[in-house]
Amino acid sequence: MSGTDLDGAARVLDEYRQHYGANPAPEAVAAWLHEQAESGRLKVWLAGDADGVCTVAVVPAALTLRTVWLIRDLYVRPAARRRGLARALLATVEEQARANGAHRLSLQTETANTRALDLYATSGFTALTEVTVMDDVLG
Repeated sequence: MSGTDLDGAARVLDEYRQHYGANPAPEAVAAWLHEQAESGRLKVWLAGDADGVCTVAVVPAALTLRTVWLIRDLYVRPAARRRGLARALLATVEEQARANGAHRLSLQTETANTRALDLYATSGFTALTEVTVMDDVLG
């Protein structure tokens, strides 16, 4: 994604953060996103006219000697919802993951986020009951 596209993605990502209670930080979000994308730690897709964004971390998977693609953020601006942008972003990411030989495409969301859960289920994702997600917040 080009720098201009990253700037558009950063604007949507800043709105996403605000949606979840973070303070506006357009310059910090843009700097962070550029750093993450340019370092290769994060892949970024932008939908529509900067109407939605999806970020993915690609991590090694030693057991399969391939990679796992982790969808980290998926957000569509409220005015652009119900037009299939989130589904299109998911399909594009899945296509790219397959083309790059990924073993798995994974994501996580809050159990109360029923709209997202419905979207993910109808897009082919299934809940893994045998996996426990644990966090150690470092600061």
